[in-house]
Amino acid sequence: MPSVIAIAAHPDDIEFLFAGTLLQLARRGWELHYVNLCDGSRGSTTMDQQQTAAVRLEEAKASCQVLGAKFYPPIYADMEACYTTANLKKVTALVRMARPSIVLTHSPQDYMEDHEVACRLAVSAAFSHGMPNLESDPPVEVFMDPVTVYHAQPIGNATPLGDPVRPHFFVDESEVIDKKIEALACHASQKQWLDESQGQDSYLETAREMSREVGRMSGRFEYAEGWRRHQHWGFCGPDDDPLREALADILVEAEQ
Repeated sequence: MPSVIAIAAHPDDIEFLFAGTLLQLARRGWELHYVNLCDGSRGSTTMDQQQTAAVRLEEAKASCQVLGAKFYPPIYADMEACYTTANLKKVTALVRMARPSIVLTHSPQDYMEDHEVACRLAVSAAFSHGMPNLESDPPVEVFMDPVTVYHAQPIGNATPLGDPVRPHFFVDESEVIDKKIEALACHASQKQWLDESQGQDSYLETAREMSREVGRMSGRFEYAEGWRRHQHWGFCGPDDDPLREALADILVEAEQ
C-alpha cells in the first residue's frame, strides 16, 4: 500500500490545508500518516498551557480518526519551533516510520514562523530518510525509496509580504469537503481562539471559503487544494510525481 505523510505545524493545519487531498488519496488506497509538530498549547485565552495541550491532543486524535490516518504526537510547544539537529532527528524518525512516497507540508513562505519551520524540518527529513549516518530519534532503520515533497498553499494564498502564490496544480476536493469539515470540527477549542485572535467568525465556514477560493483559482472545481512540487534533487527521480499520478483524474494544472 502506498503511503503519504502530512507534516504540519499546529493541530488543525492539516484539516485546513491538506485534508481534502489526503481523503482523496485514501479513497485510492493510500495509507495516511498525520503529525502536527506543535502541541497547540498556546492557542487559548481561557485555558492554561498544560490544559490546552491536553485538550488539543485529544482533538487532533479525534480528527485523525475521522480522516482514517495514523497519528504521531507533537514534538514541541507552540512558538518553540526551531530548526535544530535534535528536532530534525525526531522528524526524520517519523518519515522513516511512515515510509512515504509523498510528504505533504506547508509552503516555504507562510504567514508565521511555526509553519515555515515545520516546512523546513519536513523537507530536510524527507532528504535524510536514507542517510544511515544521521541517526533518528528514536532510532529507525533508513529506507532508500524515493520521497517526493509537495507544498500546500500559504494562508491567504500569498507570501508574508502579500505577493500572490499560485500552485503548480489543483486537486478537486468537492466530493470530500464535508468529511474535511467534519475532521476540522473535532478541533472545537479553536473556535473561541480563532474568533478572538484572528477574527474568524466561524472557523468551519472559513475553511470552506478557503477551499472555495482555491477552487475559483483552479477555474474548474468548486472546492480545491493547491500544491507545488519540491525540486527533485536528492529526494526522488526527476520525473517522479506520485501525487499528480495518483490523483490525475481529479487534478487540473495551473495556467502559467
